Amino acid sequence: MNNSVILLFLVALLRATSGDTIADEFDNIDIDEILSSKRLVDNYIHCFKTGQKCTPDGQKFRDVLPKAMKSKCEDCSPAQREKVFKVVEWAAQNRPDDFLELENIYDSQHEYRREFEAELKQRNIALPPLRN
Repeated sequence: MNNSVILLFLVALLRATSGDTIADEFDNIDIDEILSSKRLVDNYIHCFKTGQKCTPDGQKFRDVLPKAMKSKCEDCSPAQREKVFKVVEWAAQNRPDDFLELENIYDSQHEYRREFEAELKQRNIALPPLRN
């Protein structure tokens, strides 16, 4: 099993660059298996926060994250889109402090939180409240 992806908010499997989608190889990732492993989650969170000790796939997603956030998942496959929101919901419920720290790193103005607000609400996903 290639345990390759954990991204803790909105863009785990989003469009990498304009017109390009993330490879189909990521459609078969078992998100539940990854999320059930504290070790894997901790490793991916550390990778996304620091850029250190990343797996090749973790580094790839970390590198495309800023561009991917802007796409709002326009070119995601349905499976990728569902995985994105599954990870967001899991992180918001289980690792809210890490979620907020990652959000501050990748979206310090919280513009993507606002852009996804309606869809998150429709999916009954509550994000952790922002801290002042």
